[in-house]
Order: sequence, then C-alpha cells, then structure tokens
Amino acid sequence: MLKITNSLTGKCELFTPLHDKSVRMYVCGVTPYDDAHIGHGRCYVAFDFLLRLLKFLGYSVTYCRNFTDIDDKLLTKAIKMYDDQLRYREVADQYISSFHQDVTALNCLAPTVEPRVTDNIEPIIAFIAHLIEKGAAYESGGDVYFSIASAPHYGQLSKRQIADMRVGARVEPNEKKRDPLDFALWKSEADNTFWRSPWGWGRPGWHIECSALAYKYLGDQIDIHGGGMDLMFPHHENEIAQTEALTKKTFARYWMHNAFVQMNKEKMSKSLGNFFTLRDIFARFDPMVLRFYFLNHQYRTPLEFSFELLEQIEKTYRRLCKFFSKYDAKQAAQRSDIEQKMIDFLCNDLNSVGMFGILFEHLHELTDEQAQSIKYLLQTVLGLTLEPLPEQEHVITEQAQALIEQRDQARATGDWKLADQLRDQLKELGVEVQDKKR
Repeated sequence: MLKITNSLTGKCELFTPLHDKSVRMYVCGVTPYDDAHIGHGRCYVAFDFLLRLLKFLGYSVTYCRNFTDIDDKLLTKAIKMYDDQLRYREVADQYISSFHQDVTALNCLAPTVEPRVTDNIEPIIAFIAHLIEKGAAYESGGDVYFSIASAPHYGQLSKRQIADMRVGARVEPNEKKRDPLDFALWKSEADNTFWRSPWGWGRPGWHIECSALAYKYLGDQIDIHGGGMDLMFPHHENEIAQTEALTKKTFARYWMHNAFVQMNKEKMSKSLGNFFTLRDIFARFDPMVLRFYFLNHQYRTPLEFSFELLEQIEKTYRRLCKFFSKYDAKQAAQRSDIEQKMIDFLCNDLNSVGMFGILFEHLHELTDEQAQSIKYLLQTVLGLTLEPLPEQEHVITEQAQALIEQRDQARATGDWKLADQLRDQLKELGVEVQDKKR
C-alpha cells in the first residue's frame, strides 16, 4: 500500500485515488526562458519516480505537466534576444526543446499531456468568465482579479491566516484591486497585442493557467498535484482558491512538494549566482549519476549540492552498474524478502534512501534470480538505466580556468590568503588543484 505525505494535512496518508486504479496527476511545469537547472531536475525526477511507482503498483496514470510559455521573463528574454517582446514564442520553442532533451537524458517518462498556455487561451478565458459569473472575480479597468473574500479557506495549504497576510498589505493608489490580497487573472495590454478577451486585449495571469489546464485535461478533481516547495505559496494556494470557487469541490486530494536544492546551506537561485544548469552538470557527469544523486535523498528533504558529493555518488553508481552488468532484468514470479523490503520502503512516501540501504546491505548475497528481479525494479521504478558508464574526462570550464589563473597569480605574488579562497571556490566547482613544490 502506498503512503504519501500530503502537504495539505501535513500527514503521511494512505493513497486512495478518486476512481479505483485510475490516477490523475498534475505537476507544474517550467517557464521556458532559459535552460533547466538542478532544481528543475530534482522536481521532475521526483515526480517521474512517483509516476513509475504508481504504474508499477498497477495504477493507470494520466499525467499533465504544463509549459508557462507567456510570462514577463519570456518577454524580457525576447527583447534581449530579438529586440522584440512579441517574439516570445521563439524563445519558448528554443527552451522547450532544450528542456525535453534534458529531462529525456535524466530518463524521465513523457507526460500523458504537456499543454502550452498559449495553445489554451480560450479555455483560460472561459474559466475566468465563469469565476466572474459566480462572483469570485471582478473586472477592473481591463484587468480581472480574483476576490480573496470568496475563498474562506484561503491559506490552508501554506498554513497562513488571511488576517496575518493583510498586516502591512495595502492597495497602492494606482492599483485596481478591491483588496490588497486579490490577485490577477487577466492582465490588460495595448490593443492588438496578445489576445482579445471580453475585458479587452491582454494575457493570462500566472496562477489561472494551471487551474484552467488541470480542469481541461484532468477534470474538476484530481488525485495528486505536485511541484517544488517554492510554489506552495502563492501559486498553489491561488490554484486551490480559483478552482474550488468554480467547482465547489476539493481540487486535489493530495498535494506533494519536493524540497529545495541548496549550496552552502542556501537555496540555489539565479539572484545569488549559485545555481547550475542541468547542462553544466551533464558536461562533467553522466545524467544517470545526477538521477542517482537525487534518488539518494528523500524528496521532501533539502539536498545539499556540491561537485565533491557528486563525485562520491558517481563511484557508488559505477559499482552498482558493474554488479548488475552480469544480469538481465527480469521480474521474478515471486518476490524475495529483500525485494519486498525494498518495495515497502518505496511505498512509504517514496523512501528511496531506505530502499538503497536494504539493497547495499544484501547486495552480495543476492541469488541470480533475485538480482535479475531487483535490476528490473531499479530500472522500471527508479528509472536507472544501470548501463556501464564510460570513463569521462572532466572538462575545465572557462569559469574554473579563470579562477586557476587568478590563483596562480596570487601564489606568484605571495597572497596566500587569496590563493586559499580561490582554491575553495575551485573545490566547489569540482576542481581539485595540486600545487607543485617550489
């Protein structure tokens, strides 16, 4: 029996889908304005793992993951790349292609449906119009806002109180909101730009898209809604408010959130300049090493990233590949006690860490039949190819080369403190420097 931690209740609950063995799952996708980073990789490997486990347990899964291909970040990137914000679709096309290559390299299964916002403007407009009809939203000067007053349980997911959120919040003089907590469903734009709506020309707000797409592709109720922990508020909170205002039903039965990837105890982010794209990692490590790294951490716990840790996990993964290279993957007619214990860990909130503990504890006592069946489990549910890794030369990036040259100069001038600092920076990038004796 599968148990998962429900972010809505904070409890680890027995998974019971709405319709017998049929599961409807929605996971928030990327805004394709740049290459996917490690945080994206962790999220989509985690939910790919869940998808594979559900299928292994006999569930039929309809998995929807969207692309937010209209957003301020895309418009800014279009200006930067083409000097024209209306060429945002070309930006999205480029990075959607890049994203697909990256998640395929990580051996993630394709979703059942993968809608783009810009291909679904009509159902989004219809969703907004229905919210206005129900009194849950209002038009104001060409914009449309969701009324927080119509969502009495707002804050239930993120455990926030409306009264506390209102402290310090206020409506600016030029704003069109009735309440400072109301949020945009439709943003007005200049005539003949973006899309025509009953409220004038404009484009959707961020939050409405996922509600409308989940409603269109999965129905008025879903079993699982997932995403990164950073989406819990306000994005997922707003999704609940919008959808339940329309349907008067519980939107998602289970909410699941993966934790952040950290570096030096800080969340990876572009603003801090401490993030790496998946392609940065793939230039030095096989994608399966990164997937194995993700799966060696429970999805709800923060993952501390470093190249040094990745090198250590690579050695372990190579050992695993070498061991299983002698066997063909074949599901046993009857599971061994060892394999059943491994599956029990997986069914306990996707505890892959505990599963690997059982595997390595008993690895060298497996019979041939047990090894074949466990290899099938690792490939089918964990998504690990277990193909032997080629010996890989680690490439020195331009950034690392510049630091090496700076350090050589510091050593030449006797600035040992700076040299040590630069050595530590290089170590974070996975580059070990060995100094020759003078």
